[in-house]
Amino acid sequence: MWKKSTGKWLLSIVLIMGLVLSGCGEPTVTDEPEPPQEIREDWPGSVTLGTALAGGVYFFYGSGVGSLIDEVVGIPVYIEQTGGPADNMRLVSEGILELGMVTMGIAYQGWHGQEDTAFEGEEQDQVRAMFPMYSTYSHWWAHKDDGISSIQDLDGKRIGVGPTGGTPGTYHPLILEALEINANPVWGSLSDLVESHLGEQIEANSFAAGIPISGLLSYEASVGSGNVEMLPIEGEERETIVDKFPYWEAATIPEESYGFLEEDLETISVFNWAICNKELPDDLVYQIVDTVMTQHDQMMDVHDCAEETIPENVDTNEFLPLHPGAAKWFEDNGYDIPSGAEPID
Repeated sequence: MWKKSTGKWLLSIVLIMGLVLSGCGEPTVTDEPEPPQEIREDWPGSVTLGTALAGGVYFFYGSGVGSLIDEVVGIPVYIEQTGGPADNMRLVSEGILELGMVTMGIAYQGWHGQEDTAFEGEEQDQVRAMFPMYSTYSHWWAHKDDGISSIQDLDGKRIGVGPTGGTPGTYHPLILEALEINANPVWGSLSDLVESHLGEQIEANSFAAGIPISGLLSYEASVGSGNVEMLPIEGEERETIVDKFPYWEAATIPEESYGFLEEDLETISVFNWAICNKELPDDLVYQIVDTVMTQHDQMMDVHDCAEETIPENVDTNEFLPLHPGAAKWFEDNGYDIPSGAEPID
C-alpha cells in the first residue's frame, strides 16, 4: 500500500499515465466540479480503493475515480494494486479495503461463497454495491504468422490468461475447459504476458477488460497492426459459454476500437461494479456515488469505457445488495433498483 504522505502525489502521476496509455486522446472540456464537501466527523480520514495490477483498465479507471473523489468529496483516496476482482471482494469484505472494483461473475461467487472458487465456500457478506462501471470484454489474440485464427486453434497451445485473482485468470481457463479445448493456461500480469508472447514463450494471449486494453495496444505497437490476429467467440461456442456462466453475455467489440480490426468482433462480456464495505457511512457513500454518476465528462477523460458509467446501468446488478447510501442516491434521482439488489442493512 502507498504511504499516506506520498499517496496523493503518486495518484496524480498515475492518472496522467492512465490518460496517456488508455487511448483516450485529448481531454474534453468539462464543467468545473463542485468544491470538496465538508468531511464529517464520522467519516474515515481516508479510504483505500482496490484496483488490479498496473497495465490493465482497472488500475487506470480506479486511479481516475480516486482522484475525482479526492477532488470533489474532499476525502483522500489511496490506490491499492491487487490481484483483481477476487482479491477486492475478499479484502473489502474483511474491511482491509474500504472500496473495490469487481466483475459481477466473481462477485456472485464471493457473495454466495461458492465452493471450488477462490472463496472456498466463505461468503463475502460484508460487501455492498455502489455504482455500475463498465463492461469487461473478453479478448483473445495471436500473431498472424502462427496459424491461430480461432479459439479452437488454441488446443495444445500455451496461452496467457492474466493474473490469478482477475476475471480472465478465473474465467478464461474455465471457458477453455467448457469448450473442451486442451490449452495450457499461463497466469501473470498482462505486461509480463505480453513480453512472454513477444519472446515466444507463449503462443497466444488473452485478457478481459474495458476497451481499449493497453497491453494489447502495446503488443500491436511491437509487432505491427497487420500482424495481430484477434480470435472471435461466436456461434455455438458463445452459446455454450453463456449457458454455463450466465453473468457473461454476447457482446461485440466495435471495429473502431483497435486499428488492426477490419470488422466488428464477436465476443462475450461481463459488467463491472464498484463495491464498498457495509460499514462506510451512508452520507459518504451517497457523496461518492453522486460524484461519479454526475461528473460524466471527467470520467470520460479517465477512460473511454466510462461511457457506460451511467446510472441507467443500475439494472446490471440483480443480486448484490446496494449500500443504503448508494440506494438512496439512485432512488432520489428516479432510478429503480432491481429487486435482488435492494439494501438489506
